[in-house]
Amino acid sequence: MTKNYPPILITLLILFTNSLFAQHTIKGKLVTETNNPVAFANVILLDAQDSTSVYKGTISEDNGEFLLEEIASNDYLLKVSFVGYEEYLQQISVNSDKKIRKITLKEGASNLDEVTINARKPKITRSIDRITFDVENSTLSRGNSWDILRQTPGVIMSQGQLQVRNSNVTVYINDRKVQLTESELQTLLQSYSAENIKSIEVITNPPARYEAEGGAILNINTTSAISPGYKGSVEGNYTQGIVPKYQLGTSHYWKGDKLNVFANYTFSPRKEIKRDDSYINFSPNETFGQRWESDFERVTRSQAHNANVILDYDFDENNKLSFSSNLLFSPDKTFDNSVRTDISTQGNTPFSNFITDSDVTTDDNNVALDLNYTHSFENGGNISAGAHYTKFDQERDQMVETDYFSGNGEIVDNIAFNTEAIQDINIFTAQIDLSTSLGKMAFESGLKLSSIDSESGIDFFDAESLQDLYDNLSDEFHYDENVYAAYASASRDWEKWSAKLGLRGEYTDLLGESISTDQLNSQEYFELFPTAYLQYRASDNHSFTLDYSRRIERPRYESLNPFRYFLNENDFNAGNPNLRAAISNNINLNYTLLGQYFFDVYYRDNGRSPASLAFQDNQNLTIRRLQANLLESKSYGLSFSNGRSITGWWYAQLYAEFFHDENKFLAVESNNAEVTNEVDAALLQLYNGFTLSKDGTFSGNLTFLYVSDYIAGSYNFDPFSTLSLGFRKTLWNNRAELSLNINDIFNDTNTRLTSQYLNQDNSYFAQEEMRYVQVGFKYNFGNFRLEDNQRSIEAAERDRL
Repeated sequence: MTKNYPPILITLLILFTNSLFAQHTIKGKLVTETNNPVAFANVILLDAQDSTSVYKGTISEDNGEFLLEEIASNDYLLKVSFVGYEEYLQQISVNSDKKIRKITLKEGASNLDEVTINARKPKITRSIDRITFDVENSTLSRGNSWDILRQTPGVIMSQGQLQVRNSNVTVYINDRKVQLTESELQTLLQSYSAENIKSIEVITNPPARYEAEGGAILNINTTSAISPGYKGSVEGNYTQGIVPKYQLGTSHYWKGDKLNVFANYTFSPRKEIKRDDSYINFSPNETFGQRWESDFERVTRSQAHNANVILDYDFDENNKLSFSSNLLFSPDKTFDNSVRTDISTQGNTPFSNFITDSDVTTDDNNVALDLNYTHSFENGGNISAGAHYTKFDQERDQMVETDYFSGNGEIVDNIAFNTEAIQDINIFTAQIDLSTSLGKMAFESGLKLSSIDSESGIDFFDAESLQDLYDNLSDEFHYDENVYAAYASASRDWEKWSAKLGLRGEYTDLLGESISTDQLNSQEYFELFPTAYLQYRASDNHSFTLDYSRRIERPRYESLNPFRYFLNENDFNAGNPNLRAAISNNINLNYTLLGQYFFDVYYRDNGRSPASLAFQDNQNLTIRRLQANLLESKSYGLSFSNGRSITGWWYAQLYAEFFHDENKFLAVESNNAEVTNEVDAALLQLYNGFTLSKDGTFSGNLTFLYVSDYIAGSYNFDPFSTLSLGFRKTLWNNRAELSLNINDIFNDTNTRLTSQYLNQDNSYFAQEEMRYVQVGFKYNFGNFRLEDNQRSIEAAERDRL
């Protein structure tokens, strides 16, 4: 398949690739006249022809050493300045990697008004089992955690979900899983300040200590609290999309000698509008076929309340007790749906239409509690024990009414029905983990129990006209699942090699029962999940890493629920209680050049993974989106990433990926024929960070994402792109912050999805409010530079809600 990629993709790749062979490094060390190292001095590389033009800049480390990277061959003026010392100047010519002999700074006055480096550039490093995106004190450490996640190399947002390599990711904070829905996760991270983030870890093949379920992991490492005191903040933002939206929040943190207390509350009143245009060609290859064209609009109103309370108590240096709670209440969330469908023959002669109004009201309550105890050993390592409980309740009422019109506009029929649905989920987990050393090896092991109890029910009223199409619409569904897990892993470094091996075993016992259909799904199975990592460091400039993992993907609870959610009586979504967990095998080979250019070749066999598949019934003129196991699913590709300082005030980061995705499934409306949906595509992600003032209080960023093609289940995505711009200004010595963000400037994020094969031909273009302008303000009070213990709570199965 031949692809025509945009010129900007080809141009940027050429520029970044060419730089591999024309960039050099400058190393050196700064000392005083008494031979003590000079830390945090400004080291500036100026253009030799124009000494006012800054080419690169950095600051010296604690040991006085400094490193300037990605230096093109040329003549430069090296300038070193530090308070209390005389300015140092040296002309240098660069045509290869250069190591400058020790630079001695002399005491004296210094003028630092010309150039000041306030924040270092982000740094990307590769370890044996993950890539670390270090953002602490960098140009990215402004704003919120959601912004940083979206700018992490290789991470994209598709259909409201964060993804890596066309697979949904799991988000952790300090190695503790964030178990919220996609919208709840976004709300949480948008209220979490980026100033508290040390690094983001991208773990494409998670080791044995992590649950075997799911794909890649994004782990947010935060900084630790450093001194007693109190701090607090109030903040709010106003977002203008098609309609305005608001968010208000306040956070409070107090740290004593032994007790740390954090409390946070956000209130998010929102009105959102989503519009779709879609078509269905029923019997597209027949002369008597029909074409249905629909215009859909949904108005969503919600008032979500989110609260966190976290308590940490340090008995002494070696013993710590932590309690976390997260409460989310979203009462009276309403969805007002309106659909107009025009029906015509294949000759495009209109002869009828119908209009459907569907009103949905939901009440969601999500309460999660987490208790953890950690004991640290004197000689290193620790043992921890924890328990978690989640209670999720949802009540949903839906009213659907459709009026059918003839070609001359007369009402010829009316169908109306109501549904009442409830869902009650209880999750309990308990686990114990040990981390220690055995001789020269690092060793980890642990045990975990997960228990899930789910009760669901739905009742249909005044639905007699539907009974001919769907029998036994009212139903009750019970689902119980228990998972028992144990793991162990060991790692060791020697000379130029590093190795890590792990094994996790999980025994699953589940029972799903549909009362009205008398369907019983009972499964018991035991699976082993090995992980292996091998790294070879040939030199300081070249390293190779090979890793492998076996994973499992369990269906979400909603996907197992057989209940139907109707847009109209001809169009609905439905779950599948017979879904099975899927096993995947993942292998990745990485080559790192000069410690900063990363090349990855990967292959992922996803097996019979669950997916949403759309099927149209050409005889009964219905379309349904069902959860089903694929026959096969696999992906492979090549990715490249690099981040660099273009100048002292401009940092750029590029991630590019070329990949192949393939899904094979049964076409249930075409005599169960096997269908393969595949795509060859490219992804480009470019982030630019700018320091726009000498004191670093004014910064900006420009981000660009382009995806040439994409697939999900039976659907193919058209190409889409996103260009966004943001500015941030800190005020009053960092006590306040003002932000402005313009997302999806050209309104190109939304794209058309098409399912077209055999006798199936349907498509929709979902137009969500992706283009918007957001203004935010945050005010800090108390000891606002104090770093807090804010984090999310963890439980292994909450992401399946």
